[in-house]
Amino acid sequence: MAIKLYRHPLSGHSHRAQLLLSLIGLETELIDVDLRNGAHKQPGFLRLNSFGQVPVLDDNGVVVADSNAILVYIAKKHGGGQWLPEDPAGAARVQRWLSVAAGQIAFGPAAARVVTVFGAKFDANDLITRSHALLKVVDGELQDRDFLAGDKPTIADVAAYSYIAHAPEGNVALDAYGNVNTWLKRIEQLPGFVAMQATKVGLAA
Repeated sequence: MAIKLYRHPLSGHSHRAQLLLSLIGLETELIDVDLRNGAHKQPGFLRLNSFGQVPVLDDNGVVVADSNAILVYIAKKHGGGQWLPEDPAGAARVQRWLSVAAGQIAFGPAAARVVTVFGAKFDANDLITRSHALLKVVDGELQDRDFLAGDKPTIADVAAYSYIAHAPEGNVALDAYGNVNTWLKRIEQLPGFVAMQATKVGLAA
């Protein structure tokens, strides 16, 4: 029985989960949730996630909500130790980037993209400034290693990839960040990589 992933095709949070499932090679049924018409706020969906957000994973009756929680679950159950290190230091390095994904990335490039893609009434200039501050740090972190948490890909990279790769859709240009661009290409060359659906918005390519 295939794993079910309730998602939205333009959601970077959803793409994180889909990407890891694909990288590991797990058969997955993708179920699109109609956010525009409020399907995520209906009783049936709220039983899956009381916060009314995508993504939600249903692994044969084990229901997991929140994109980073889903990454941890998939890595622990299906990843064979590759995607989430068991040693304390390695696990901590990954957790650091999961926190960045839920913090600086969510309130930087992800939020900037929400302005252009979904019409959110945020301060776009402030979000773009935050995004560049983040990208400068990430670019520096990638100076001496291939992946965010070490020399091999982990869920740290999966959690950070989607919104950084699609930052230009929020008018956040990536041209100045050579290490970031090289890292994005490394992720895209991994066996099983699947891209997130692109939009035509965003002026800074």
